[in-house]
Amino acid sequence: MTSGAKTADALRAEILDLGDAYFRARGQATFIPGETYIPCAGKVIEADELRLLLDASLDLWLTAGRYAEEFERELPKRFGLAESRLTVSGSAANLLAFSALTSHKLREKRVAPGAEVLTVAAGFPTTVSPIVQNGCVPVFVDVDLETFNVDVDRLAAAVTDKTRAVMLAHTLGNPFDLAAVADICKRHDLYLIEDCCDAFGATFDGKPVGTFGDLATLSFYPAHHITMGEGGAVMSDRASLMKLVESFRDWGRDCWCPPGMSDTCGKRFQHQLGDLPYGYDHKFTFSHVGYNMKATDMQAAVGVAQLAKVDRFIAARRANFDHLTAAFKSEGLDEYFILPRATPKSDPSWFGFLLTLREGLPFTRRDAVDYLDKHKVGTRQLFAGNLVRQPAFRTVDYRVEGDLTNTDRLMNDSFWIGLWPGIGAPERAYMVETFKQMITDLGAA
Repeated sequence: MTSGAKTADALRAEILDLGDAYFRARGQATFIPGETYIPCAGKVIEADELRLLLDASLDLWLTAGRYAEEFERELPKRFGLAESRLTVSGSAANLLAFSALTSHKLREKRVAPGAEVLTVAAGFPTTVSPIVQNGCVPVFVDVDLETFNVDVDRLAAAVTDKTRAVMLAHTLGNPFDLAAVADICKRHDLYLIEDCCDAFGATFDGKPVGTFGDLATLSFYPAHHITMGEGGAVMSDRASLMKLVESFRDWGRDCWCPPGMSDTCGKRFQHQLGDLPYGYDHKFTFSHVGYNMKATDMQAAVGVAQLAKVDRFIAARRANFDHLTAAFKSEGLDEYFILPRATPKSDPSWFGFLLTLREGLPFTRRDAVDYLDKHKVGTRQLFAGNLVRQPAFRTVDYRVEGDLTNTDRLMNDSFWIGLWPGIGAPERAYMVETFKQMITDLGAA
């Protein structure tokens, strides 16, 4: 290094400070009613995220490293759980969680091909896809119209001697009846996977979602409560299951050494597994047919910054829900739409504001979403609507318990608008006024 040349540490500090300056220089767009589009979901990214992202990239480690370790350590503390494993998406988290239950290492407790798994058709497909991908049979149960979650009486009736697990999402951040579902699982000795991808921070009877089942999953896609661009996680208090999750995530290997480390077990060349020779390298011994679903340290760095803000984000979502609920009721809009309702004993961490058209209106759901889109208010439908109506499920072996009347109703007559933290008072006011005008313009007033 020549005299006066900056050290690597000094250059790193300068780059990080320049990142802060760059973020400030970008500025923020001003909301203009009727001109600025209000997306139903989005991310809130600040200077901290860019700073940690730059810091991770300057390490040039690229795969999971120090930020991934920090994120995996801090995330489960938010739920009062022991462990988490970071992965590439919430969908991957669901696949890893369910695949772990199929492991031969669980012996008679494994979920074997052909087993039935109870779930709902009103949701996102990748809550159900892992059941199919592992050769099991999804059993679909109808839902409640106001909470959009599983009808627990139907769920109880769906249990047979083939049932081995229940896999359900907390729809739009509203917890399903965890007391009833957990009781069904306990009485019938069933595994429970809680898909918490939409519900970070929600509680049931004062206890965080994700803590009632055997495994819980999260998504960090930009639409979710926190983001790292793409990303997801599996969490649990059960170390034995988390070791299986890690195996399926990391190529199916039997070894649990972190990247760049060797001989964590202390007997790397002293195992006898399968038909391999004694002492075959444990780092290259595979106990499952797995995947490579590790996240990068750059993603994890963004997640670390977001995790520090999640309480603020959750509070903003709840405040938006309360404001919109009060406004819809005060303006009489609840005469036209069934408004969302929290599951009893729960405190949702709302993901979206689901509205279902009441019967007898002179307009359809399509009329409403077209109108809102033209007036810059973003909408989404309840994900796949009814999975059994989807082309992907035409060749899937599944069973329906009873009928899916409410699921079809939600598919045909429901949509949701945003509650994410980027929506503030001006956006809320414009959304309510737009709905009021829509009622008049579509002939319902």
